[in-house]
Amino acid sequence: MTVNIRTCAGPVDFPAISDFLYRLYRPNNRDGNWLQPMWEYAYTHPWFDAESACRIGIWEDAGRMVGVAQYELRLGEAFFQVHPSYEYLKPEMLAYAEEHLTGTTDEGERYLKVYVNDFDGGFEHVVRSRGYEKEPASHRPMSQFVIPDPFPAVRLPDGFRLKSLAEDNDLVKIDRLLWRGFNHPGEPPSGSREGRKKMQSGPHFRKDLSIVVEAPSGDFVAYSGLWFDPVNRLGYVEPVATDPDYRRMGLGTAAVLE
Repeated sequence: MTVNIRTCAGPVDFPAISDFLYRLYRPNNRDGNWLQPMWEYAYTHPWFDAESACRIGIWEDAGRMVGVAQYELRLGEAFFQVHPSYEYLKPEMLAYAEEHLTGTTDEGERYLKVYVNDFDGGFEHVVRSRGYEKEPASHRPMSQFVIPDPFPAVRLPDGFRLKSLAEDNDLVKIDRLLWRGFNHPGEPPSGSREGRKKMQSGPHFRKDLSIVVEAPSGDFVAYSGLWFDPVNRLGYVEPVATDPDYRRMGLGTAAVLE
């Protein structure tokens, strides 16, 4: 078989990469690849470096996508999505990432963080043999929530209420909540609401599945976004955030359960 490499053509390749990720999924994510909503969330994130998307590498066999080497938001990080029959491509994909996906420090030094699944000992060996060292602070855990029966009751403190963005898509309140919810200091910068619009521009973003908790003051103080994968019939929760002034009250949990 002959496998060819090409670079990402930008937005025109978004559906093809999405379809590829749909095909790769195995129950419990045992394939180790990204879920499609992870790709869509990154691609529509305001911090996504769209100008460098042409550096994303795509491997194809007879025109059928079998591998992708990409960053999440910016150069300097590498994630690898691979069809299980083509795992042998990983060393080649790593070499590609080292050439095309590196970032540059303020001092002008090139760097690359490579993400390896903790159950992929073979690829970890390859990565270590090339001089990489594990950086525990950069781990990317994923948890699975099995829907219980009966479903737990959703409880909120008095005066708080749940709303979907289909009911109230106040971008000013959403922007402030997500800015503070990810521990950024002060108030959000001016113009950042446009970024929130972009995050809602994905083809599978659903306002009815994006839940906020509204405080008695009228402020939004907790957020849970949910992306539904219509092919594999699963939900991906991203992002979840609570305003620092309202943490340890069960608000984030309530938003996720809702």
